[in-house]
Amino acid sequence: MVTLLAAPAEPLTDAGDAQLIVAAVLGIAAVVVLIAWGKVHPFLALILGAGVLGVAAGVGAEAIVTSFSGGVGSTVGGVGLLIALGAMIGGLLAESGGADGIVTRIVDRVSGRGLPWAMAGVAALIGLPLFFEVGVVLLVPIVLLVAKRTGVSLMKVGIPALAGLSVLHGLVPPHPGPLVAISSLNADLGLTLGLGLLIAVPTVIVAGPVFGNMISRYVPATIPEALLPTRTPAAVGGAERGAAEQGAAGRRQADVDGELLTEDDLVNPGTGRPGAPVDDTGTETARRAPKFWPAVITVLLPVVLMLLRAIGELTLAEDTAGRRVLDIVGTPIVALLAGVIVAMFTLGFQAGFSRKQVSSVLGGSLPPIAGILLIVAAGGGFKQVLVDAGVGNLVADAAKDASLSPLLLGWLVAVGIRVATGSATVATITAAGIVAPLATTMDRPGVALLALAIGCGSLFFSHVNDAGFWLVKEYFGLTVGQTIKSWSVLETIISVVGFAGVLLLDLLL
Repeated sequence: MVTLLAAPAEPLTDAGDAQLIVAAVLGIAAVVVLIAWGKVHPFLALILGAGVLGVAAGVGAEAIVTSFSGGVGSTVGGVGLLIALGAMIGGLLAESGGADGIVTRIVDRVSGRGLPWAMAGVAALIGLPLFFEVGVVLLVPIVLLVAKRTGVSLMKVGIPALAGLSVLHGLVPPHPGPLVAISSLNADLGLTLGLGLLIAVPTVIVAGPVFGNMISRYVPATIPEALLPTRTPAAVGGAERGAAEQGAAGRRQADVDGELLTEDDLVNPGTGRPGAPVDDTGTETARRAPKFWPAVITVLLPVVLMLLRAIGELTLAEDTAGRRVLDIVGTPIVALLAGVIVAMFTLGFQAGFSRKQVSSVLGGSLPPIAGILLIVAAGGGFKQVLVDAGVGNLVADAAKDASLSPLLLGWLVAVGIRVATGSATVATITAAGIVAPLATTMDRPGVALLALAIGCGSLFFSHVNDAGFWLVKEYFGLTVGQTIKSWSVLETIISVVGFAGVLLLDLLL
């Protein structure tokens, strides 16, 4: 487990408590104002906010740069690799048709009343390796098609799917938010993963099928016909290939960036932007969907390896061969790397991709996460300046004197930053940095629950300053008011129910 730089033995400034409080408020306020009002990219906002915090705390310019750079480097080294590997698995799952196969297999075998539950389960499974936005893009066309074919209300099947994706995104690694919290707090990843899954199940049930059934009565959403999937398998080779390309030209559909997506992009992924000419010389291969169980096993492999390591730590002696093996294969980087390698065969070659195409898919999965990596890295730098200036210790002392639960403090701070900035990642980074000193006084389960409490808070009430709000609004064809009634309330339910689960586990452990 790679952790962020620890706070120095002595703070970088001799500022008093009042000055440190003002510095923290100014630094956080700078990030909030720049993002929410100035519309500045969170990457730049976090850099500038760290500078404001350091200057206000009386930290020297050179020390600010050193502290910030150290936080950026350690964050990228620990969290960045995991995000990149997770994105590669997600890319292969999406491009190969493995995600579509999983969804179709499960949905086709479920009756009308069970569809909301099936969609929640499918979304949770698909959401393990995929980022929320990618999961929405993959699942929404399926949700729309299911709603149209079965006559079930769009909200009844759509809300459970969104709940499954959002809960996994906020509580379960290898998603960026949970990884940042785990790294910042030096929490045990395997234990946090296991507890996160325990909390995720009831949270998805309450926020998904239960809430979806209720809200469908008040939000009569209409299926956007233009977004219904019309994709069919592409044929290749000779006249058949020409016919497929001609048919694809007539069935072009817009992707989330407004670009055109054609059959050719699905047969030859990763070689250019959707709709652009594809250089597929010598790579003509017939595309076929991966089998259901190999796709499911590939998705679950990294999770299982990390969980096995956590179980081994609890049940096996340290000097046994089995424990040593599990410690290695269950290391997050090793587990995700194993997932990528297996996915190359079960999702890549199995789908008929050539070696060049598999490489293109893997490479093409990295540019979309560049912005996320930069935000996470800058957030690590901001957190390090905050900790090195002594603000974290100040908050820890105040919480101790006030007898305020670290779990509640972490949740409340994450809620405040989330509502103000609209960014779950920024909320997680900031809250984790503030409560990090408290984690040193907690046992292993307590630290894991603190990471999950922060994750729950980071999902609270998504509204107009959150990109996910607009993504859901456009894909489901909702008005702003309908999106607030459905999506915003859904996120709040996830946050509150998830935090209630954290408190319950805290009583039991």
